[in-house]
Amino acid sequence: MSNSSQSSDSQKSGIATTQVSFVCQRCCQPLKLDPSFSSLDSQTYADLTAPLLTASSGKGTPLIQSTESAEPFDVDKNDGVSRKEIHSTRHSSQDSGQDFTLLGEASSFRIENLSHQVKVASNLFDVMSGHSDIDHPLCEECTDSLLNQLDQQLKITEDECKHYRESLEQLGDGNAQEEDEGVLENEIEKLKSQEVELIGKLQEIEEEREKIAEDTKKQKKELEKLEVEEERYWKEYNQYKQQLLEYQDEQRSVDNQLKYAQAQLDRLNKTNVFNATFHIWHNGHFGTINNFRLGRLPSVPVEWSEINAAWGQTVLLLHSLAQKMSFKFKRYRLIPCGNHSYLESLTDKSKQLPLHGSGGFRFFWDTKFDQAMVAFLDCLQQLEEEVERGDTTFCLPYKMANGKIEDKSNGASYSIRIQFNSEEQWTKALKFMLTNLKWALAWVSSQFSK
Repeated sequence: MSNSSQSSDSQKSGIATTQVSFVCQRCCQPLKLDPSFSSLDSQTYADLTAPLLTASSGKGTPLIQSTESAEPFDVDKNDGVSRKEIHSTRHSSQDSGQDFTLLGEASSFRIENLSHQVKVASNLFDVMSGHSDIDHPLCEECTDSLLNQLDQQLKITEDECKHYRESLEQLGDGNAQEEDEGVLENEIEKLKSQEVELIGKLQEIEEEREKIAEDTKKQKKELEKLEVEEERYWKEYNQYKQQLLEYQDEQRSVDNQLKYAQAQLDRLNKTNVFNATFHIWHNGHFGTINNFRLGRLPSVPVEWSEINAAWGQTVLLLHSLAQKMSFKFKRYRLIPCGNHSYLESLTDKSKQLPLHGSGGFRFFWDTKFDQAMVAFLDCLQQLEEEVERGDTTFCLPYKMANGKIEDKSNGASYSIRIQFNSEEQWTKALKFMLTNLKWALAWVSSQFSK
């Protein structure tokens, strides 16, 4: 228990007022005592403290005791009074805050009366605190909380007393004392046998548990091995999977290359090499081979270099057709040399017949160019005769004989010689010759395409 003094000076009608406050021992809030505390007499003090005294004691402990008594305080004193030593906080570290000062012009009698009232209230709270486990004074809220706790403890205590009474009644029942001891012993024996059986089962269960624990360890080891093998398996699987994907990519690449190559092969198989290499067509009055004009007109003086190049392509084509048929010409041998191609006589190897010219006056009096053209036409006629021996249905559109080409539609003949011949007729004879050569090329391509 602790208290504190609080003084305030207020002058009302020239008279000083003084107020003394106590502190709640739980929440430490300041308390205002009821005015009845100032009018308590000795009988009222005795009535307030009477319930706290034991029944064996015939007299109570006075509330107001001399603090100067030489007799020491004994907690264990056997005089029928319950004692408890309470270390009041009012006499320790809060002395400075608990002192109070009376101000004003009150008389000494009023000061002594107020001191007496505070001392009586303090002794009353000390006695109440000493006879219980609770320090006093308390505020109203703390008192209500304390009462609720005491009600709960009282209810628990009443329930315990009720259980004790019921137990005493059961123990005091006469029928319970007449129970057959033999039945109890039999039950004890049964319980003991059950205990033995349960102990045996427990031992069996323990053994099984140990076996299961051993099996579990083995299974864990096997599981670890399987996990290692599984990890190794997945690594190998991933490697093989990667290799498989790479091989599949390579396979697809090879397949694509094969498809491309097959497509190229099919296209090449369908391609006529002779037609692709030697394109024979016409350009007005001129017959052309690979866009080289073969012939010459007064109105269109074709350069002799172009004519020589056209003759070189013509010789190469006829030579290639003969090689494809494995045919050898009689009397002459073709020598393809571009724009300087010529024919070689098989009877007189020193004799060469050039199939190229340069123009000029001297050229027109040189008969070797005419002989070479006549010899070339003879070689083409030999190729026709060789084809007709194997295929009777084959026939060239223009008949060739003795250096001339005959148009079957009107019976007109055109000489392939340039001497004593007009340029128009010479050019038309060369055009008909290229036409016959194109037919021969078509027949050879159809027979030897596979």
